Amino acid sequence: MRRCVKCKGEPVIDLKSTNAAFCEEHFIEYFLRQVGRAVEKYKMMAGGQQVLVAVSGGKDSMALWDALLSLGYEADGLHIDLGIGEYSRKSRLVCEKFAAVRGARLYVLSLVDTYGTNMEEIVRRTRRVSCSVCGTVKRYLMNMVVQQKGYRVVATGHNLDDETAALLSNLFSWQEGYLARQYPCLPSTHPRLPARIKPLVRLGEQETEMYCRVKGIEFWAGDCPLARGATSLVYKDLVNSLEDKMPGTKRRFLFGFWERGRRNFTGEPVELKDCSLCGQPTTADTCLFCRLMQKAGINPLSQPQVSQV
Repeated sequence: MRRCVKCKGEPVIDLKSTNAAFCEEHFIEYFLRQVGRAVEKYKMMAGGQQVLVAVSGGKDSMALWDALLSLGYEADGLHIDLGIGEYSRKSRLVCEKFAAVRGARLYVLSLVDTYGTNMEEIVRRTRRVSCSVCGTVKRYLMNMVVQQKGYRVVATGHNLDDETAALLSNLFSWQEGYLARQYPCLPSTHPRLPARIKPLVRLGEQETEMYCRVKGIEFWAGDCPLARGATSLVYKDLVNSLEDKMPGTKRRFLFGFWERGRRNFTGEPVELKDCSLCGQPTTADTCLFCRLMQKAGINPLSQPQVSQV
């Protein structure tokens, strides 16, 4: 393994994609610089703006929350407890411990406390693809918390690997609407909807895991029981195989799309209106969340039960 590119010290990571190795000190410096560059390059936040970080307890979201705090941003956390047995218990505990150690504000929204059921049961009753149902529910609940607490920006832990796999999937199926919206910073499209940012897009899973380990950040490495067989994992494996053979492929593919390819996908103009049931912004008469919950036999109008840690 090569020596640290900065000080020639003992390296903790060797990044073939950037042809550089780093010791602990300079890796942390590198990681934070990449997050800062993403925020600045894509104009994700204005100075002093509060951001709500969606934290699952996994390595990516925990690394993101720590990095934003370390860079001086006013970053609060939101954890949505899906009620999936040990997976959810450990995920929530990790988030609560981090908030206590860092003195950070954490909101916790419990699916069971709010709707009297968990994500596994909702998926079973709706008979829909689990990741799609989970994504719909979490986005809706996140928007509700944003409105309750007054945030205008939400940050998620999507990293270079996630975005590259998503791009490949969308290209394979020519999802033009998704391709038009795939970008590190999506501005608000409605007064009640937040801007969405992805500050980890310049960093992959190898980097986020090492950042957590070097800084001693606890994270829950368990796989979500509902994610088994997810197509996104297939695309990740494919992209990783290409990266192993040709280091730097992910960066060239993703950054090249943003710089040269995305301009070719404009997407159809979307008109938002109020959901006939809950009143939240939607493109249909009744929003997808309300339709899913009704199909599952659950009252979609229950007020989210949010606690603060």
